[in-house]
Amino acid sequence: MADVYLWHLAPDGLATRRQLRALGLRPGGQDVVAELHRPRRRRGPLVAYLYRIDHARPVRPMTPGRAAALAAAMRARRTCPNCRTDVGYCVPRSLGMCVTCHDTPSS
Repeated sequence: MADVYLWHLAPDGLATRRQLRALGLRPGGQDVVAELHRPRRRRGPLVAYLYRIDHARPVRPMTPGRAAALAAAMRARRTCPNCRTDVGYCVPRSLGMCVTCHDTPSS
C-alpha cells in the first residue's frame, strides 16, 4: 500500500508524471511510491500518483523514426474522412468529420 498525502502536503523528493516531465525526466519503470489526494465534495477524491525524483530517468530523445510516426499520426487526426483534406486542426471525434462537412447540408 502506497503512502497517502493530502493535496500540497507531499514531502520533497516526490513528483507526479507531469512534474517529472517538466524536469526532463520519466518514471523509468519504478513503482508508485505514494498517492496525492485532493478531496472533492460530490465525487470521490482526485488522485495523483507520486514517483521518486532520484530514481527517475531522463526522457528518451526523439529519434527521426519516432518524429515521423508522430507526424503521420497527427496528419491522420487532421484529415477529414469525408472530404479527405487536411483541415489544419484535429477533427472532432464527436462529429466524425470536419466542421465544414458537418455544417454543409447534404443533398
